[in-house]
Amino acid sequence: MTAFTEPPERADLRAAVAALASRYGERYFLDKARSGGKTHELWAEAGKLGYLGVAVPEEHGGGGGGIGDLAAVCEELAAAGCPMLLLVVSPAICATVITRFGADAQKARWLPGFADGTTKMAFAITEPDAGSNAHRLTTTIRRDGDDWLLTGSKHYISAVDEADAVLVVARHVDASGQRLAPSLVVVPTDAPGFTRHEIAMELVSPEKQFTCFFDEVRLPADALVGDPSAGLDQLFAGLNPERIRAASYATGVARRAIAKAADYARTRTVWDVPIGAHQGLAHPLAQVAVQVELARLMTQKAAALYDAGRDREAGESANMAKYAAGEAVAAAVDQAIQVHGGNGLSAEHGLGALLTASRLSRIAPVSREMILNFVAQHTLRLPRSY
Repeated sequence: MTAFTEPPERADLRAAVAALASRYGERYFLDKARSGGKTHELWAEAGKLGYLGVAVPEEHGGGGGGIGDLAAVCEELAAAGCPMLLLVVSPAICATVITRFGADAQKARWLPGFADGTTKMAFAITEPDAGSNAHRLTTTIRRDGDDWLLTGSKHYISAVDEADAVLVVARHVDASGQRLAPSLVVVPTDAPGFTRHEIAMELVSPEKQFTCFFDEVRLPADALVGDPSAGLDQLFAGLNPERIRAASYATGVARRAIAKAADYARTRTVWDVPIGAHQGLAHPLAQVAVQVELARLMTQKAAALYDAGRDREAGESANMAKYAAGEAVAAAVDQAIQVHGGNGLSAEHGLGALLTASRLSRIAPVSREMILNFVAQHTLRLPRSY
């Protein structure tokens, strides 16, 4: 935690991922998104090269690295124009939870696929009336003999149509009908009683959003991940990597926007000089560059704390990183569009697609307001407001 530079191995990883992503690039990503296609080729190659499994333990075919390495992969893909939402979910949340809390058989079943990219798993916590408030979730699991029965619904769940299974957060129900602590269960996407409906979105992304319905989906006993009494601890152990990866997604998109704006400002000439020579454009662009770099540093700190096993401190830093990155990417994309003028909204320059992606980073996977509530309550020790 005393170093402010990444180790050479991570720098090499960043360079390798950037080289891979640049062979596909923004046009590939946008063409897939706008045509209803998927980024299967990029995902498969990234998996084959080991980039998706950098944080999976070596004994299960992964790289044995940390969440900081996984965050670097996410950021570099986004910076090259390929910001894949599934990266924030499948390797970061699902693989992390199973690595830390799964039974040996669950690790053997799922982790090799996470490591080489042949397995994709979605994550389902949010509900129409509860958001991501785990205390108000209504999706439940209850015992039925040796099996579990899952009932309820989830809202805004990414890439269910691409996933082999979904890691679902549900609350236990005892014999009296009392709702107990939440736990996590692995639900195959082809399980009887599991249906999904796509949500129409303005977001330009190959990954679609879904509402999922579970009508007494029967699951085997080993579908439950970890200890039933430790659901919240296990849940937040997965949500911290999600926030770190979401921050990396955001800073990668921000870097992409700034690079586009800087290139345009250097080459666009009006009144005999490049527009970047004017402080009215140069200073705001420099300001967002500083903002993005600060968010990157906070993200790296959060990852280092998480990899060091300091979960409580990592939770605070991960929330701060997510907030900082969300604000930075929104400011960076907005300024990049302003630098381009009317061209900023043309399909040719690709900034309009980044606009919705940047706004997503202030909303999901946790809103900026809830992060501010967290910091006010836990960092500043102010009275709880909700």
